[in-house]
Amino acid sequence: MGARDRIVDTAYDLFSRHGVRAVGVDRIVAESGVAKMSLYRHFRSKDELVLTFLQERERRWTNEWLRAEVERRGATPAERMLAIFDVFGEWFALEDFEGCSFINVLLEFDDREQRVRVATVEYLSNIRGFLRELATEAGAADPDALAHQWHILMKGSIVAAGEGDQLAARRAQEIGQLLLEREAIAV
Repeated sequence: MGARDRIVDTAYDLFSRHGVRAVGVDRIVAESGVAKMSLYRHFRSKDELVLTFLQERERRWTNEWLRAEVERRGATPAERMLAIFDVFGEWFALEDFEGCSFINVLLEFDDREQRVRVATVEYLSNIRGFLRELATEAGAADPDALAHQWHILMKGSIVAAGEGDQLAARRAQEIGQLLLEREAIAV
């Protein structure tokens, strides 16, 4: 594994577990085993490394894990929407459950024009795009509205799980079922 990959993997692990602001470049350098000059050769600033982390988080967490698991578990769009909370329930039960990096980073950066925050908002929007696809395929009257509502359920359940609510995913799934019923979408 090359220096850049070691840096990205180390930053991914540390940022996921501890947040962006809590992890300094020196810790990433020490734990990745690369020289600081090597880090700055690949990333001109910590913000560039954070942007790479967010891109990697979308690839690993959103696409390769969440989306893939949801599509594997549900035969219909409505089943896939509800399966999100089955996947979340397993994730929340992990001893090393770290919460949502997109939510965490969003809350760490309060300047709405800051590149990292703008990118985070885009990655969250991409998740809503996936939800919008499912809502459209399921026949929702207003797929965009249902996608926003579903995303609120997802984010709320993640925060509740972070607070220690062991039933957060199940509770969110029950509310999701009500949303589908209101839309007259059969599961």
